[in-house]
Amino acid sequence: QVQVVESGGGLVQAGGSLRLSCTASGRTSRKYLMGWFRQAPGKDREFVAGISWSGDDLLYADSVKGRFTISRDGAKNTVYLQMNSLKPEDTAVYFCAADNGDQLKIVTAAWTFWGQGTRVTVSS
Repeated sequence: QVQVVESGGGLVQAGGSLRLSCTASGRTSRKYLMGWFRQAPGKDREFVAGISWSGDDLLYADSVKGRFTISRDGAKNTVYLQMNSLKPEDTAVYFCAADNGDQLKIVTAAWTFWGQGTRVTVSS
């Protein structure tokens, strides 16, 4: 079993930045894909960004390309999401996910382990 815990959410003005962190603990000796998803009020959870175990493979949603950067510290089993040029439409609860597959996926149901989420609010 893998436990996933996010941190770093908060309130920021439009155009500002935030960095989210996600730490995986438990059976982390395996090589896990890590990803970020978000869910805005009244909407489905959507893929934001994903990173392979090695960090070589990255995947982003079109809506965040050029503004968000995902990275990981393998030694600490920690994944980061640097969010720049934030917009009010980025307001959501952000979830970190982990999976022991070998290919990044944007489908929510394909990810196995989930955190509880951290709220990000971007004011206009």
